[in-house]
Amino acid sequence: MTSLAALFGSFFKIGAFTVGGGYAMLPLMERELVDRHGWLERQSFLELVALSQSMPGVFAVNMATAIGFRLRGVPGVVAAVAGNIAMPVAVILLLALFFRSFSDNETVRHIFMGLRPAVVALIAAPVFTLARSAGLTWRNVWIPALSAILIALFGVNPVWVILAAVLLGVLTGLTGKRKK
Repeated sequence: MTSLAALFGSFFKIGAFTVGGGYAMLPLMERELVDRHGWLERQSFLELVALSQSMPGVFAVNMATAIGFRLRGVPGVVAAVAGNIAMPVAVILLLALFFRSFSDNETVRHIFMGLRPAVVALIAAPVFTLARSAGLTWRNVWIPALSAILIALFGVNPVWVILAAVLLGVLTGLTGKRKK
């Protein structure tokens, strides 16, 4: 059985060494929870990612909640969430205390500008892993590409894109069953 201290420690490490938010945490989370500790199978991890994405709230906290509950119930939730948010909360509090004194500092501004490409890469890596696990191929890559174009370039509300995808999936499923 997973100890609460180990659960707290793993999520503390994930929260402390991830820059860029919840999706940037995915590679470290997967390495820590699936590869290093073996607490979850890769498929279970991906299912918890999908579940956490569909729930309202902060993605990283949703992941900590889902994984903590799966491993140790309510005490696991408390340990995982506390570990996950401890360092970010401390850093935010420290930044808030000193923000005025260094907000105009050119070096600080350059540091944050330098972090942006790294954060994009940290977010892109799990997106590709999830896409491959979800069965995205060159034959169906047009679906997320078209969705992104409709939302970003044409300002289509994401709710309509999701509803259209659901309808397309249902119709595809129904026509696929008739062919068999």
